[in-house]
Amino acid sequence: MLRRLALTSALVLAAAPALARENYALLIGANTYPALDQKYWLKGPSNDVRLVQTYLTTAAPVPFAPDKVAVLADGIEGAGAPTLAGIRGAFADLAAKVQPGDFVYLHFSGHGSQAPALNPESELDGLDELFMPTDIGPWSDEVGAVENALVDDEIGALIDGLRAKGADVWAVFDSCHSGTVTRGAPDDEDTRTRQLPPEALGLTDEDMAVSTRAIDDPRAQAEAPFDEPQAGAGSFVAFFAAQTNEVTPEKNLPKGKPGRVPQGVFTYSLFEVLAEYPNATYGQIGQEVLRKYATKKLATTTPMFEGDLDRVAFSGTAGERVAQWTATQTDDGYTIPAGSLHGLTTGAVLAVVANATAPTEAALGYVTLTQVDTFTSTAVAKPEMGLQLPEKLPKGALLRKIGTDLDFTLTIALPESGSAPATALEAAQSALTEAAGPRLIFVPAGAEADLRLAVIPDSPRPDAIWVLPATGLVDDLANVPSVSTADKDAETLGLTLADTLATMAKAINLQKLGAAVGAGDLDVEVELLTGPDKNNLTALAATEVPRLIPDDQVHILARNNTDAPVDVNVLYIAADYSVSHWFSGRLQPGDTLKKGLFKISDDVLGAERLVVVMTPATPQSPVENLDFLAQDALEFTRNVSAGLRPPGMYRAMQEAGFGLTTRSATALEDDSEGGPAPGILQLELRTVPAN
Repeated sequence: MLRRLALTSALVLAAAPALARENYALLIGANTYPALDQKYWLKGPSNDVRLVQTYLTTAAPVPFAPDKVAVLADGIEGAGAPTLAGIRGAFADLAAKVQPGDFVYLHFSGHGSQAPALNPESELDGLDELFMPTDIGPWSDEVGAVENALVDDEIGALIDGLRAKGADVWAVFDSCHSGTVTRGAPDDEDTRTRQLPPEALGLTDEDMAVSTRAIDDPRAQAEAPFDEPQAGAGSFVAFFAAQTNEVTPEKNLPKGKPGRVPQGVFTYSLFEVLAEYPNATYGQIGQEVLRKYATKKLATTTPMFEGDLDRVAFSGTAGERVAQWTATQTDDGYTIPAGSLHGLTTGAVLAVVANATAPTEAALGYVTLTQVDTFTSTAVAKPEMGLQLPEKLPKGALLRKIGTDLDFTLTIALPESGSAPATALEAAQSALTEAAGPRLIFVPAGAEADLRLAVIPDSPRPDAIWVLPATGLVDDLANVPSVSTADKDAETLGLTLADTLATMAKAINLQKLGAAVGAGDLDVEVELLTGPDKNNLTALAATEVPRLIPDDQVHILARNNTDAPVDVNVLYIAADYSVSHWFSGRLQPGDTLKKGLFKISDDVLGAERLVVVMTPATPQSPVENLDFLAQDALEFTRNVSAGLRPPGMYRAMQEAGFGLTTRSATALEDDSEGGPAPGILQLELRTVPAN
């Protein structure tokens, strides 16, 4: 089910449909479940709903009137109850109101689960996907269903009722249905998963042992539980927080904020993207969400994006991403309608420009952000480069984001004390800290961190130190780095763990750099193709997280549509955090590059990422080659942002601390026919066994 979707160097925006006549939203957040043990209750869905409601009514590119946004959420004053009857009633109300051309946004935050399907032939795995209203009950053998659960088939029918009226629908599901996780390390907050195990609903292993229909092709993706649009029906897009066999968490967000609250990782990441790219297509939004997942290490799940992904979100109008906002002048400075959700941070410097089209070089002056909340910020004038802002800003003046500070340090939480491996690590701490250098910062167990060290007694390696993501949750230990302790003295343990963490940091920093630089603005087309051989290739889909098996080949097809040369480098970040360099070359204006890169091996399988780095080149200059980059002691690279070319990609990557590493992939020796692409493009994929 690979959708042909070429990666492009810039946000290539599809032709936008006409503005919807009316915008509606239904936001559902289920926290508490009286029929279940309180250990299964959630904290984040109501916060998800608050975030989405605020965005739709104050920041969305196509405004939503407050009275057109229906809220069903426990924990929000004045909201309706997210019961099964309440959800059905809200859909019925929507279906009675919408007209052809209207737009409807649907958001589901809460628990998901699975149960034996009422019609087993309708599901590949014989299981229905369930969304859990707050009044769910246990499984009933009598009726063959979970009491008051909202089954995927019914959700599909409710959505079809809206589309049949001619309304365009975007549905977002921040819940999960199956899968298991290991909690290997304490978190700085109560991280929870939005998945109810079958036993919580009274289902036994015997109940869940239903017949399945095998998927013949290991590359095939699970399909969304909704039908394709019927003739005359409105369009449909669905975003899912995870595959049906994965688990998605909620966690206190945003990172580093004193007032952070439990949020669905998927919801928060999605609305960060919407705030930063308000006029993007659904496909572009999906790509950016995947990029955030890769760089923040908050979740190991794989979101799904289905439907008409070439349309502009909210049925809006396509436009360029420009990070600039109107300012309201106050006695104390300035306020702007943008905050942490838009990528702003306290202390950041913004340029004040006369109007939307004024070049940054013609700035009237600069301001420093003094306080940053989710949707708003305050700023004061900052004398910079000899410029002092006028006492009163001219009408139409804007505050423009001019750069991004990339922190290439990695914060690592130590394991809980008391176990033999943790004691061994304590003895090795001095050697570890010295070998790790200034980029790796160690904090106590349970503190906020980018990665967590853990001891997992019931794991295949009970003597090891495991390196877990920020949540401390993992679904498959086979893809988690670990370092044994029983066979090493203190110094060897410290050096080995430092090397492991440094290798991970290099891979993560490469993804951070790519997320900051973005696709850039070079008119270079890039397609990544895969197949069993060079005569049977299919374009990799940028929003589907394609699945590849051992011996699948990966090729690149790039076209330089600019009037200047462009250098291109291709790197590969493996599931074991190794980084391989597969190509470096130059595309002259009009050139095309077609080259086989590598084939997948079976040594390491899991979530992997292909990175294409493109940089403008000067004629007769040496080709920029990123095959070997020595680590640099610098911890920050400044003024790197989408739409702005850093002073030198080579230097920026040196600062990120990359060196030559290898991966167990076999190089292909296909002949190259030319050249490159623009900015940094990243494509996530998942390598899986052939059987």
